[in-house]
Amino acid sequence: MTPVLPQDNPKQDQQQAEVRPGRLRTVVLDPGHGGKDPGTMTRRNRESRIVLKIALELGRRIKEELPGVKVIFTRSTDVFIELNERSAIANRNKADLFISIHVNASPSSSRVNGTETYTMGLHKTNGNLDVAKRENAVILKESNYKENYQGFDPDSPLAHIMLANYQHAFMNSSVDFAQKVEWSFKKNAERPSRGVKQAGFLVLWRTTMPSVLVETGYITNPDEERYLASEEGQNEMANAIFRAFKAYKDEVDAVE
Repeated sequence: MTPVLPQDNPKQDQQQAEVRPGRLRTVVLDPGHGGKDPGTMTRRNRESRIVLKIALELGRRIKEELPGVKVIFTRSTDVFIELNERSAIANRNKADLFISIHVNASPSSSRVNGTETYTMGLHKTNGNLDVAKRENAVILKESNYKENYQGFDPDSPLAHIMLANYQHAFMNSSVDFAQKVEWSFKKNAERPSRGVKQAGFLVLWRTTMPSVLVETGYITNPDEERYLASEEGQNEMANAIFRAFKAYKDEVDAVE
């Protein structure tokens, strides 16, 4: 059966042209996974707990240093939030930027390392597709996922291609912020960067603002796992994202 996708995508009416964002007043921070969905795991660590700490520290920095920006979390504790609700939180609050924070994993090698920042779009490699399939498989933990996503199959490459073909109205702005994040990871946290990439992520699909999904490193790499599980590493990653956020905000605000 050919997978289908919902037809009420709020971006469809805007997809013909890039929409220029206004002043950055509200940001939604989305720690991936949570609760019954731990994300990627090792014997010692869970993705859901690592990214929550990074997101909370990032939010604290924004509130402290940029008090004019409203910070909203999709979750602030270890609870499960459905993917469509995460983007809905951003849309309801008319957010100006959506940042979903994750930890990566490589099933084939413990040597793979580095950060990646994704925007909504068509994957160019099987590796990018695998990341999207893993993140989108979270919907299988939702009791009503068939209704919410109208038959979307997270195991189907065709479904991801169809999803990614819904062009994001804020693609250029999303890529701009993603580039700043990756540059900041290299400069301010001295992390190896694997660059800015695209794939079809359900958590980004319905957002109506610039949106990115940040993979902060590989929990399957022992060195990166130790770094990401440490308070120092979490604070450095949060600081790097904050510096990218501040640079992006300064750039966006200057246009108006």
